[in-house]
Amino acid sequence: MADDTALTERRAAASVAESLARGAGEILMTWWDRLAAGDVTSKSADRDLVTAADLASERHLLDGLRSAYPADAVLAEESGAAGATDAPHVWYLDPLDGTVNFVHRLPMVAVSVARLTDGQPDVAVVHLPRLSETFVAVRGGGATLNGRPLRVSTAQAPREALLATGFPYRRHHLKENNLENFNRLFLHQRGIRRMGSAASDLASVAAGRLDAFWELHLSPWDVAAGGLLVEEAGGSVDSISPDGDWIHGRSLIAGPPVLVEALRAI
Repeated sequence: MADDTALTERRAAASVAESLARGAGEILMTWWDRLAAGDVTSKSADRDLVTAADLASERHLLDGLRSAYPADAVLAEESGAAGATDAPHVWYLDPLDGTVNFVHRLPMVAVSVARLTDGQPDVAVVHLPRLSETFVAVRGGGATLNGRPLRVSTAQAPREALLATGFPYRRHHLKENNLENFNRLFLHQRGIRRMGSAASDLASVAAGRLDAFWELHLSPWDVAAGGLLVEEAGGSVDSISPDGDWIHGRSLIAGPPVLVEALRAI
């Protein structure tokens, strides 16, 4: 009974998160193809952009979560952390994953919302507003795309796999900028895609569209929701060095378990 009660609570929280993510997506779409020069600025690197759309989306998410769950803490990409350190749950928000895509009017943009309980994600929503796709997962309850159940692919060998990755904004200044990993895998796979949104990539792995995804120098709000989607779709999510902290450790590899181990070896 306790497990059923917990699952019911997670599903209720996922419903709230899905509604907020869809609302944030609607806000983003009001800015689509309408950004003026003054609406786009850079953060720590020239490629690390923030727009008025990011900020408006994040305000919507924060206001909604504070109203629904005032005792919970929140870690948001643009505004940082808020709430008590001993809060029962922590929400990780990326109001616009794929900001460079958004600025250039490419459709791979996402709103990513995840809740962590006892340090592990138990609620996840990745909403792709331009594609009208909403991915939802609850721990122990599976993962769905627009209500349809998801499973990761059955690929086991790199030679049959379509992979995805990304590169850090500060790639000129980082010794481990992922280019060596890209080169190692270049001749060992069916294809590699670089979509520009980690949340979208992980959602695509959960849906079996991509076979696996890896990347370095990611932040928790980039991966917490997408990682749970992959896990609940039957996949493996880990740090590139085995048994690390894939949420906070800034490296991640995800996909079918056998394929993850084969890629890790390369």
